[in-house]
Amino acid sequence: MSRLKEKYAKEVVPELKRKFGYKNVMQVPRLEKIVLNIGLGEAITNAKALEAAETDLSAITGQHPVTTRSKRSIAAFKLREGMPIGMMVTLRGKRMFEFFDKLVNIVMARIRDFQGVSPDSFDGQGNYSIAVKEQIVFPEIDYDKVDKLRGLEITIVTTAKTDEEGKNLLQSMGMPFKK
Repeated sequence: MSRLKEKYAKEVVPELKRKFGYKNVMQVPRLEKIVLNIGLGEAITNAKALEAAETDLSAITGQHPVTTRSKRSIAAFKLREGMPIGMMVTLRGKRMFEFFDKLVNIVMARIRDFQGVSPDSFDGQGNYSIAVKEQIVFPEIDYDKVDKLRGLEITIVTTAKTDEEGKNLLQSMGMPFKK
């Protein structure tokens, strides 16, 4: 069992039960999945961009990414329906807990001028999204092999019903929010 999952079971669940007055353990919000997404607008002209993004995402998550394709054609961007325009990975279970632990304890410490993540990036249902500007903050990425700096979005999906519950869950699991 991962360190974070143990912390969740032993510390976070009792704390949230007390704070929100849940009667049942199953009411306590928990992490459901973490989705990482890289949008590649440049893939229209540069096919190598997809391969590079796939390599990066595989290294970061330890899981093979899925290619996302455009839903409709946009003439101004020279984009046709069905063209590959991104990469995405969904993490659940053990890999999700390991990634969250790495994100909070290693990656965020490597971000320049980091003061904490914004508490405003919740979607209204307790899910949280962060954008990372450069993939090189992840320890698995070798700086010398990077062809271009790419950002990625990380969405943390929880079973929380409200943003307040979601924020308390993530905060008690170690997410450093701005004061």
